[in-house]
Amino acid sequence: MRNASHRRYRVLDSFERFSQVDDVFSRSRWDPEIRSEAADRFYSTYRRPLTEWRAAPGYTQHDYALRNASWHVTDTFAEMFETDDRRDGFLDPLSMLRDGADERIEFESAAAAASDVKHVAKVVGADLVGIAPFDERWVYTERFSVQRGGPKPNDLPEGLTSVIVIGQSMDHELTRTAPSALAGTATGMGYSLDSVVLLTIAQYLRNLGYEAVPSMNDTALAIPLALEAGLGEYGRHGLLITPEFGPRLRLGKIFTDLPLARDHPHSFGVERFCDGCRRCTDACPAKAIPGGEPSAARHNRSNLIGVEKWSVDGEKCFGYWTKVNTDCSVCIRVCPYNRDYSKPANRWWVKLASRAPRLALRLADRAGHGKRLLPKHWWPERTGGARE
Repeated sequence: MRNASHRRYRVLDSFERFSQVDDVFSRSRWDPEIRSEAADRFYSTYRRPLTEWRAAPGYTQHDYALRNASWHVTDTFAEMFETDDRRDGFLDPLSMLRDGADERIEFESAAAAASDVKHVAKVVGADLVGIAPFDERWVYTERFSVQRGGPKPNDLPEGLTSVIVIGQSMDHELTRTAPSALAGTATGMGYSLDSVVLLTIAQYLRNLGYEAVPSMNDTALAIPLALEAGLGEYGRHGLLITPEFGPRLRLGKIFTDLPLARDHPHSFGVERFCDGCRRCTDACPAKAIPGGEPSAARHNRSNLIGVEKWSVDGEKCFGYWTKVNTDCSVCIRVCPYNRDYSKPANRWWVKLASRAPRLALRLADRAGHGKRLLPKHWWPERTGGARE
């Protein structure tokens, strides 16, 4: 990580690589400090026949029906090889790939290859794409095995040189209904689309004769790679913020040995804006988002060692998820950068935020930005059938 490019995300001399065993989601399966019946129930509601919902708007059968459907593609891949101690996309790379070609297509330059890959990525559905150098610091020291309740090797092929980082946007209106099971649909579709796009690009690279390992939440930390790939900046809420979609994005990555021209970190005023903004801190139901300066202090073992940044308390965050029985996304909803950038006024606002952050924040507050959309108002009017 080039510290000069990201003053709010600095790698210190004390840095240590991270084990996926210590990720809060992995810990919820083995660590008695955070594992609970509520956590087990949280996972089961995504994967078992739908039997639990509430009368509260946003948490009805209608809402859970759509949320669970949005996760169907990703969950199918994840569950396909569970008997082999794999959860593709979450604990292991996506593996539904055919063998590639023995002969390689040679590009005239790394820049030409990068242009080719980006063109293909956009054609097959990627909303954002950038290229970062392969950096072993961000690769997990080990993967997590559900069957063993502990570590397993994090094997990668030799000779990897680049990481293609893919961004899939999440639906703006759905995120406005957070917290709700309905809002979880935006997350599920982000992951499901991501898995299809990653597999398609990886198979394309293999067909060209190169190595390609498609990865979602597994194998390596995504945000540091996305920063290096020039997709956006690091926000106070611990999420990547992009000029195209704000924080409303799911990330995927493909490790490859195809020689590619790399992108560079990109700044458009987010760090300065977040210095003076506490909207996510104030709105977080779990009180998990820091309100002070970036720090290398750790809340618990699920935080990195030796990185000075705004660090979210994953234990508090996940604890709230298990309480409401769905993922949260309130921090995304209230973030002033969470906008529909197809509208000229919002593109103008992000430029203003880079030059006059206090004024931009006042305008966002005056416009009531971040106010929750009631889930019943997201659904179209209906004359019969499903009712909340």
